[in-house]
Amino acid sequence: MTTRTWENLQIPTPGTFTLDTAHTRIGFVVKHMMVSKVRGNFADFSGTVTIAENPLESSAELTIKTASINTGVADRDGHLRGDDFLAAEKFPELTFRSTRVTGHSGDEFTVVGDLTIRDVTKEVELTVEYGGAGTNPWGQELWGFSITTEIDREEFGLTWNQALETGGVLVGKKVKIEIEGEANRA
Repeated sequence: MTTRTWENLQIPTPGTFTLDTAHTRIGFVVKHMMVSKVRGNFADFSGTVTIAENPLESSAELTIKTASINTGVADRDGHLRGDDFLAAEKFPELTFRSTRVTGHSGDEFTVVGDLTIRDVTKEVELTVEYGGAGTNPWGQELWGFSITTEIDREEFGLTWNQALETGGVLVGKKVKIEIEGEANRA
C-alpha cells in the first residue's frame, strides 16, 4: 500500500478510488409509528473518491439506483419505490456530489455536498470517519470509512404520511443515513 503520513494519519497517496460494492453498505433508519425504527439499504450503487495532494481538497461522487431500496418487506419496498416516496421510475437515481471538506479532527472529517433525491437538491453535511488503509491479499490498495448524516425527507419532497389515531404519524420525518465501506484504488 502506498500511504503517507498526514496529521498523524496514514492515508493513501493521491489518486482515485472506486467504492467496493461487495464491502460497502448504504443504509438508512427511520422511525415507524413513533415507537420503533425501520432499517433498510440500497443494493445498487457506484461511486468514486478522489484523494487530493491536500486531503482537505479531496472529492467524492455517489450514484444510487432508487429501485434497489430494500427493507426486507416487499409491500413496503414497493411503496417506497412508488410516487409517494422515491418515484423510482421517474427518478431512477439519487446522487451525492461533494463540494468541500470543511474540517477534521483526528480521523473524523466533515464533508459538505449536494444530495439530490427526486428532483430536489439540498446541501448536506456528512461526518466521515476514516478507518485506515491497507492492501488486500490480491495486492489491491484500499481504505475504509464510516459515514453518517441525518436528513429531513420532507425537504426532498418525500412528504407522504398517515396520521395515527394515538397521535403522531406513521413515518418519521428524519432519516439517518449510515454508510460503511471500502474503496479500492482505480
